[in-house]
Amino acid sequence: MERIYFDNAATTSLDPHVLEAMMPYLTEKFGNPSSIYSYGRESRLAIENSRKSVAKILNAHPAEIFFTSGGTESSNTAITAAVRDLGCTHIITSPLEHHATLHTVEHLHKRGEAALSYVAVLPNGHIDLEDLEQKLASSAEKTLVTLMHANNEIGNLLDMQSVGELCKLYGAIFHSDTVQTVGHFPFDLRNTPVHFITAAGHKFHGPKGTGILYINENVRIHPLIHGGSQERNMRAGTESVYGIVGFAKALELATAGFEADSGYIKGIKVYMMEQLKKHVKGISFNGDPLGRSLYTVLSVSFPKTEKSEMLLFNLDINHICASGGSACTSGVEQGSHVIRAINNNPNQVTVRFSFSKHNTREEVDQVVAKLKELI
Repeated sequence: MERIYFDNAATTSLDPHVLEAMMPYLTEKFGNPSSIYSYGRESRLAIENSRKSVAKILNAHPAEIFFTSGGTESSNTAITAAVRDLGCTHIITSPLEHHATLHTVEHLHKRGEAALSYVAVLPNGHIDLEDLEQKLASSAEKTLVTLMHANNEIGNLLDMQSVGELCKLYGAIFHSDTVQTVGHFPFDLRNTPVHFITAAGHKFHGPKGTGILYINENVRIHPLIHGGSQERNMRAGTESVYGIVGFAKALELATAGFEADSGYIKGIKVYMMEQLKKHVKGISFNGDPLGRSLYTVLSVSFPKTEKSEMLLFNLDINHICASGGSACTSGVEQGSHVIRAINNNPNQVTVRFSFSKHNTREEVDQVVAKLKELI
């Protein structure tokens, strides 16, 4: 049996056109972008053209785009800088954030650098904006609000505009982890009230190990990584030229294909929901799958039985790639902090299926048939 890959929220396959754009920089165009001779200038030009392309697509200024190793580094940089350089002594976040955010704010809190509050989450997985406003209104200190644009496990989408307006009203700094949405939705950063956003190329058919941090032009921070003047003194270390070229190419392709691809992928997600409801008893969906949600992600809870406890393992044996996310803790599977926060039901086994333009309805049929058999 062919492998069925339903874990695109974890990573995606590299688009052949992206590889093609990267190849020259992996072979003959190997110059260090900081060197002054022609070899180096060629690499420098590739980086700056990539920066312009990314900025144009996101409707930002090229000077606001910084290339990093991915979402984790970008979020660490923004959050740490908000506290150390922008004077935020209070952080408001949610219990549903990616660990790149949660572990960073916990670390700063443990070191005594910032107070930490968690905004309430509604049962459907959305952020309680009234609670956020109350927390902002009652906070005397300068505050950093860090909330992800789309949740990587359940797919819920944040109303970034509303959160940004609230932050503006209360003079707060706003960082949003947009790793699951850059390359999947159009952005207009000129008209979005946000100070920092992040992205990772490997979430939209680009290379792993390359991402961006957007820093609004009105924000002045110090680098997280010291040692060189790369990225306009913001990130030391020789740039991943081929990674940066690949990131820009992948974003360009994702943007060009957005209309067709998003409609097609949403169709697969909805089809899988219908088929699961029809063929598997007692299932439920987490979050707000048909509302404000990623078209790429479907989080499904199955009733826990002796058979379903080994569900992921059995899917893997049958060449089906999906990811876990249950409230329970058994052995290595630490369970999911996201599922625990919204649906703390130990009698359910949760599986996240996430789709790309390469998936088909036939694959959904095969997976549903296999699930029927396994449960």
